[in-house]
Amino acid sequence: QVQLVESGGGLVQPGGSLRLSCAASGRFFTIRAMGWYRQTPGKQRELVATITWGGSTNYADPVKGRFTISRDSAKNTVYLQMSSLKPEDTATYYCNAAVITTTMTYDEVSGQGTLVTVSL
Repeated sequence: QVQLVESGGGLVQPGGSLRLSCAASGRFFTIRAMGWYRQTPGKQRELVATITWGGSTNYADPVKGRFTISRDSAKNTVYLQMSSLKPEDTATYYCNAAVITTTMTYDEVSGQGTLVTVSL
């Protein structure tokens, strides 16, 4: 079982910055990739950014140039540095991990979510 613990959400003014963290723990063979998704009430969950454990990144167009995803392989942790935040970035942000389990099967898990509010 893999557990994800997210942290770093909160209230920030437009133009400000926040850093989200997500640590994976539990029993698994290896992490293939981790990422961040976000969701607002009444809307589908959408991709924000992903990173493979090899370091390849992918960003949704609305956050390109403002958000940076990174990972610390030794800590099984992924970070999302968010800058130049806009009110439309307000959402619950969910961490996601793609792992190879101890039985060598592929699995994906999500965290409980952390709320980011961008407002005056």
